[in-house]
Amino acid sequence: MLKKAIQHYLLALLCLSGLNQCSLTSENSNMLPNIILCMADDQGWGDMAYTGHPVIHTPNFDAMATEALRFDRFYAAAPVCSPTRGSVLTGRHPNRFGCFSWGRTLRPKEITIAEALKEAGYVTGHFGKWHLGSVRIGSPVNPGNNGFDEWFSAPNFFDNDPILSQEGVAIQTEGESSMVTVNAALEFIRRQETSAKPYFAVVWFGSPHGPHRAIEEDRVLYEDQPENLQHFYGEITGMDRAFGKLREVISTLPSYDNTILWYCSDNGGLPNVGSTGGRGKKGDIYEGGLRVPAIIEWPARIKDASVTEFPANTSDIFPTLLEIVGEEADVNRHLDGISLVPVLDNPEENRSKPMGFWHYPAGGIPTPSAAWMAELLEAQKDGNMVGDSTRLRLEDIQIPEQYPIDSLAGHAAWLDWPWKLHRIQDKEGDIRWELYQLEQDPMESQDLASIEPAKTGVMKSELEDWQRSVVRSMYGLDYD
Repeated sequence: MLKKAIQHYLLALLCLSGLNQCSLTSENSNMLPNIILCMADDQGWGDMAYTGHPVIHTPNFDAMATEALRFDRFYAAAPVCSPTRGSVLTGRHPNRFGCFSWGRTLRPKEITIAEALKEAGYVTGHFGKWHLGSVRIGSPVNPGNNGFDEWFSAPNFFDNDPILSQEGVAIQTEGESSMVTVNAALEFIRRQETSAKPYFAVVWFGSPHGPHRAIEEDRVLYEDQPENLQHFYGEITGMDRAFGKLREVISTLPSYDNTILWYCSDNGGLPNVGSTGGRGKKGDIYEGGLRVPAIIEWPARIKDASVTEFPANTSDIFPTLLEIVGEEADVNRHLDGISLVPVLDNPEENRSKPMGFWHYPAGGIPTPSAAWMAELLEAQKDGNMVGDSTRLRLEDIQIPEQYPIDSLAGHAAWLDWPWKLHRIQDKEGDIRWELYQLEQDPMESQDLASIEPAKTGVMKSELEDWQRSVVRSMYGLDYD
């Protein structure tokens, strides 16, 4: 409590001295910042006009990229969606809690950033794609049981006119999917403006995940493109327009100066249609599967527009927000992320802690959002509020019994900028090592493992130590 009191006092002094443009209105006297986390679904690094895409129209993302702090070396913690989303909420590599691939869940024992922020006095809301468990009443892995006071969520990606779950009640909506998501979030945000409490809003779009179905207004911008690209590009432009509305509305609110708006994507670009930031695509541990666009805006703290090459990833979001609000992490839980607060003040900062990536060979679990939500809607019309109880997703949240610590299967990588070491173990257990110098070779085309044996040896030891730490977490040994 004393730590928080001191923090609030210092922030107040900054505001009064003119060094911080905080809004001290009666509606928003709490000095803790409001926080909005936005995330795209399958937007690669290159799927932005501001990163050089020759076709895509993203005027609102482009504007923010020139007015805020733009990360040009930002990574998803995993090359597919559910694991990355889990990393955002926990600050931990998703393999630590068994979220190896798409459709796998959080574990109820995990501490989420929503739960931590509630402890700090925040009102919390989730809007859009969940994909970390059920969105039905009674599930331990729904948003409400993971720290969110309000939620209007889908179990997976969703298209236009989606059926979404409002705290477990299926609601048929109308409209372009990204705008539906933003409008729900804005309803929550506007209500919180009259509250003494700060808010935390997670806005996770369902775009541009396939199947791509852009509304006509957005598709026609790309009529000179093949039909599949018309819809893919159109979905990104639709998301850009919705994001622009979100940013425009919050800029008119009294709390705007002290509101953090953070945007990123959940994995690299899609095969065939997406553009990436390097070798590979979604599903790959190479740069193309992990590098994503990211921008942070916080007028009270980030005064000047800038671009940083600081290597960061989605696991860093949790510890960054904890430091900002003055909360401490559970020392019994291994966090893979680090706080990015120093980068907010100095974009030239260097990262001190390497980043580990690991695509464990465990398949995804189908989660057909549209079909499941249609079933729930019909069931609730007949008074059955849960619908098909198998959708509660209780079967895959237990701590796994066997993950051999001497095998470390799959494709892992250790990024100690500018060096990136790959450990690739095939089904027979044979291991291949690859080393790349990303600053000189961003496409990971020249393997230096045999040329740099000393560097390879040091990084190999660090990577495997980290993997063994992850396995210990898989067994639940850091849950006490």
